[in-house]
Amino acid sequence: MSNNIKEFLLKECIQILDRKDVKDEFKKIMKPVIDMLMQEIYPYIFISILLVLISFLLILGIFILLLRSKLIINALKKI
Repeated sequence: MSNNIKEFLLKECIQILDRKDVKDEFKKIMKPVIDMLMQEIYPYIFISILLVLISFLLILGIFILLLRSKLIINALKKI
């Protein structure tokens, strides 16, 4: 019996939430919250991008140093 009521309530809730006007109202309600959240996390996004860029440049530098040292070692072996 209680399982039947749960299913009925769940179906009714889903039916209500599927309506376009309810979706639009929900979006209107959530927009300020999402905007505020985005304003709060923007600095962290930029810091993360900066750290990824620095990490990439460091790895690229290490790769270039390894290639250069390998070329020098190969040149010395030929002499």
